[in-house]
Amino acid sequence: MRYPPEYKQQKRQELLQISGQLAKKHGFAATGIDSFMKAAGVTSGAFYSHFSSKHALFKALIETELQHSFSQWENNPHQTAAEWIDFELDRYLALSHLKHADQGCVLPALASEVARANEDIKQSYQQELLRGHTLFTQYLGCSDKAWAMLCQLAGTILIARAIPDPMLQQQILEANKTVMRQYLHHFSQ
Repeated sequence: MRYPPEYKQQKRQELLQISGQLAKKHGFAATGIDSFMKAAGVTSGAFYSHFSSKHALFKALIETELQHSFSQWENNPHQTAAEWIDFELDRYLALSHLKHADQGCVLPALASEVARANEDIKQSYQQELLRGHTLFTQYLGCSDKAWAMLCQLAGTILIARAIPDPMLQQQILEANKTVMRQYLHHFSQ
């Protein structure tokens, strides 16, 4: 059976999306190729028609996931720094993001695995993260503030996810929104 030319690319994107969800929920290293492919509804053999190795899947997944995060940041509908900051704080530091790692940002979910990966994956991660940093710098007017906000967002979600008490989770989210707003609005005036 012949598939249209775009079929392979569409299937690859579908595999990346499903693999990203599983990896963000269960960890990349802890999830085998069979689990990724089963979730995608394809055979493990089909994996090799899209990726040469699990390493290649991880690299493509990190690139795709960070591009998705960049797209969300880029599509923030606000133009002023204050409104842009408020929107991102409310969107990112939300209970829905906290509770649904599989649908959220790759930074709090897989950064520790990237840190243990080889140089090739780290370089891809850095390249895509720098795009996000550039966008944050554009709105915040300062490279250091951009790094601080990116790290604060991801770190808040990472720490709050490890807390079993829902009320404490909410307190962590709200405390970080408040402090980040005070800090960033103070310097954007």
